[in-house]
Parts: sequence; structure tokens; C-alpha cells
Amino acid sequence: MAAGYVTALRTSRLQALADAINAGAGPGTIKIYTATRPATGAGIGGATLLATLTFSDPCHSANAAGVLTLAAITSDVSADATGTAAWARIESSAPGFVADISVSATGGGGDLQLNTTSIVTGGTVAIATGGTITDGNP
Repeated sequence: MAAGYVTALRTSRLQALADAINAGAGPGTIKIYTATRPATGAGIGGATLLATLTFSDPCHSANAAGVLTLAAITSDVSADATGTAAWARIESSAPGFVADISVSATGGGGDLQLNTTSIVTGGTVAIATGGTITDGNP
């Protein structure tokens, strides 16, 4: 069974995540890639960059009760390449690695869920709303 944490600690952990994304002079990014996700924070290897989405600066509008509410995320209106989205890297503008996350189609269980994982060069890749990140308990 996974550990469960008091709400104040969950909220603090999410604030640390927001602070990491907000580090640097500008907004953080979500870079979406093909191929197998590398070891956490390692080089991207043979993965192809498909699209880059940009967080608002700061990245969040609220943080309470173990839920970080993200502010608007700017679309990539011209995807870099064609391929199947498999994972994404969150970076600060420092620049710097913050997190690697899974990507799936809506309902597929990925950390980031897109309406489709099929991305086409020059196409738009968007997140309809900012979304939330929950530091949940089992």
C-alpha cells in the first residue's frame, strides 16, 4: 500500500513543484516527445521533440488541499514533428529539468492526457484548460 500524507504536507510538496517550474526569469515548458521515456532527468536519447507547450508565469493560480491548479497553458500552434506522443518533460525557464511524465490519450491514464497522441508537423497541440496536479493519497 502506498503512503498517505496529511493535506498540509501534500500542499507543500505541490508548492515545491510549482516553485521549480517557476524558477528562472520566464515561464516553464512542457516538451512532448516520442519513443521510450529515458531515466528520470537523463538525456532524451533517440526521442523526437513533437511540441512545446508554455506555462503561464507563474504556472499556477491556486494551491490548496493537495491540489495545484495550473494557470492557462499556451498551445504550440505549429508542432515540430510528426509522431506519437509517449512522454513529456517539464522544464523551468532556468532552463532546467523539473519532471518527466507519461502521456496518453484522454482516459488512458497518462499524467498528461491529450485528445490524441498522434501529432502532425505544423498542427496545433493544446491543453483546453490549465488543469490540476493532485498529490493524492491512496
